[in-house]
Amino acid sequence: MLPTNFFAILTAALVPLITGFIWYHPKVFGTVWMRIAGVSEDKIKKSNMLFIFLFSIFLSILIGMFLQFVTIHQFGALGMIGGNETLAKTSYTAFMNEYRMAYRSFGHGALHSFMTGIFFVFPLFGINAAFERKTWKYVMLNAGYWTITITIMGGIICGWYALDGFNLTTPK
Repeated sequence: MLPTNFFAILTAALVPLITGFIWYHPKVFGTVWMRIAGVSEDKIKKSNMLFIFLFSIFLSILIGMFLQFVTIHQFGALGMIGGNETLAKTSYTAFMNEYRMAYRSFGHGALHSFMTGIFFVFPLFGINAAFERKTWKYVMLNAGYWTITITIMGGIICGWYALDGFNLTTPK
């Protein structure tokens, strides 16, 4: 069975808070975001920030769980046999022995997560914004944040395949 590095997923789940702190800081895009999202400082001060941060981490863990399937291709091979390696044919075992760690790097995970941002996240924001009558500035600001954020998350999840191993680039 392919091991899931839950520590990598938990670490990646902190990335949205870190990138959000930077991206939505008033000296970066925070002031612009508040204006185009219709959020006031009073509304922010009245909110339950502890709940928001904890709920954000929970949702970010779900994103991390999804990103492992986007970035780690060996899960696709596992899916083709129904998820039960004990029922697999010898060809699956030979394939996994040869390619179990293929393309397991930060760069590879970042690439696939970046493409997910461009071809999945951006369209979702665009569709919602069209119906909500939001501006393209709103779409680009939020989709840009999430594309950068999941790019980093996917890199961490794909490259950190075990507690004792991390690859920035795919070994040749």
